[in-house]
Amino acid sequence: MDAAVPKPDDLALPATSVQESAAEEDAEIRASSVPLTLLLDLWMASEAEACGITVEEFGVILASVGAKHNHGLPPGAVADSRQKETFFRSLRLADLALAHACALGREAAWARFIGLYRSSLVQAAVAITSSTSLGHDLADSLYAELYGLRQSEGERRSPLASYSGRGSLLSWFRTTLVQRFRDHHRRTHRETELDEFDCPAPSPTPPIPAELNVLGIAVEQTLRGLAPEDRFLLSAYFLDRQTLLQIARTLGVHEATISRRLKRLVSDTRKQLLVNLQHGGLSKRAAEETLGADPRDLEINLRRLLQTSQIAPFSNQAAAPNPR
Repeated sequence: MDAAVPKPDDLALPATSVQESAAEEDAEIRASSVPLTLLLDLWMASEAEACGITVEEFGVILASVGAKHNHGLPPGAVADSRQKETFFRSLRLADLALAHACALGREAAWARFIGLYRSSLVQAAVAITSSTSLGHDLADSLYAELYGLRQSEGERRSPLASYSGRGSLLSWFRTTLVQRFRDHHRRTHRETELDEFDCPAPSPTPPIPAELNVLGIAVEQTLRGLAPEDRFLLSAYFLDRQTLLQIARTLGVHEATISRRLKRLVSDTRKQLLVNLQHGGLSKRAAEETLGADPRDLEINLRRLLQTSQIAPFSNQAAAPNPR
């Protein structure tokens, strides 16, 4: 996942430090400049021209990202030309060009964005809120923010300008939606059904491909180790978007039984995932951060892993009252 997205107001520096900070940033960007031959190659690969981004503009974007993340190296390390090229080529170049073109207000980019991501944005918001109306409201509010309808110091500011291309743009959108939804709940002090189900928002630091590979293996190990009826519950609730009542009616038990079982199952599954990630060679902290990856970044078929189910153990719970 990419870095956490600041709110528009957070993008504005205090007036007293603007010139000094801008000078330091310009120096870093100049030091991170991309060689012309490599820049042209990356610009073409990103399809930036179709988004209305010039070669020079894309060079500034890449250099800024390189300076911000020190080309993927630890703080204080100095990247050589090969390390810089490796870092730039590891970025989601097409997503990076599109996001920054939208932040700059390029019409061609926004037309492309709407075609590629508008419906996905709404679907993700509906899934996060578990409500069609709330999901549409959340997606619309974020869309307005992304478009830069709010202004700071007389300039339109879009959070898309903070996207660094280190994770997929879809993952970045989902992280931002989760953050906005949680902020909304903190302000309104509302509680939603099964709020304990909500896992931590994706980590600001995107998992590298090697960590994603470890995560994919850990997910498969964890899900294959679940009892068939547990896999059925996860599939019905999270993939098929069935309500607790629908699942309860299918299994012939009370809705509260499903709620309790799912809460315990999600908690136990997450703990086992962390164990399997650490067995895969990750530290505890790295394992926690890796759990923030968007499932769409993993090359695994969750439905295939969860599709085998047996529901008899639930229907045998004679003591449970029948749902109305």
